[in-house]
Amino acid sequence: MDVHRLRMLLELSRLGSMREVADTLGTTTSSVSQGIAALAHEVRTPLVEPDGRRVRLTPAGRRLADHAVTILAAVESARLDLDPTSEPTGVLRVAGFASAIRRSLLPVVEDLRRTHPGIAVQVHEYEPVEAFDLLARDDVDLALVYDYDLAPAEWRADHDVVPLWELEWGIGVPTRDRHLGLADLADRDWIVNSRNTADEDALRTLASRAGFVPRVVHRIDSLELVDDLVVAGRGVGLLPRGRASRRGVSVVRLRDPEVRLRAYAVTRRGRDSWPPLRAVLERLAPG
Repeated sequence: MDVHRLRMLLELSRLGSMREVADTLGTTTSSVSQGIAALAHEVRTPLVEPDGRRVRLTPAGRRLADHAVTILAAVESARLDLDPTSEPTGVLRVAGFASAIRRSLLPVVEDLRRTHPGIAVQVHEYEPVEAFDLLARDDVDLALVYDYDLAPAEWRADHDVVPLWELEWGIGVPTRDRHLGLADLADRDWIVNSRNTADEDALRTLASRAGFVPRVVHRIDSLELVDDLVVAGRGVGLLPRGRASRRGVSVVRLRDPEVRLRAYAVTRRGRDSWPPLRAVLERLAPG
């Protein structure tokens, strides 16, 4: 159904005269009459009937006019929602890894609560592979993901990517072994992420440069559990430097090369004009 014709019908139900509808909408009585007739043809039922020298809505016309109130309100809401100059409102779905949610997203959510209370942010914790899948299916609007400089991500052609920040990583070892270098750890059991391959790829690149193949034994998602395994002497693995690790864990600095985790905000190409998403991206972007 043509929304302009629906507006004519709604105004006719309120004003009772095609001439008044024409004056209100800035058109002619003939155009209103033709619009109502075309709408009746679209819905396959009469919408008006003669009432002396005027017309009145049939029962079907009154029911459709009632629907028109809701339909036209929804159309206007959609227009405002997509208008880049309007006050942003709507539900923004974000999938991301825990560090980016804590470091980047939560401060933005707090700021939006004050500046744009019409934006509701839904937060889902996922590793990059999972977040990319959700983004591709349009199940989320924004993905907060990471890669390593030694294992760069391969971006899709329909991705818009905003770099956020970088963080140096090292090798988490028992404190008693903090003097050891990477090659000294060749015979240890290694711990990698259970839900993403990026840190394992970075580890294998590091190890190949040091002349060994790492023996990956444990696959763990939680950094706190990695700490526990390191303290228990069950393995070593990549951990962020500067993080408060469990007592008994030291994070050995790597040089030549360093390992740096790089965080990004990723959206589907062309979606960043949606006001709620744009408001979040503007606050996430560094500097």
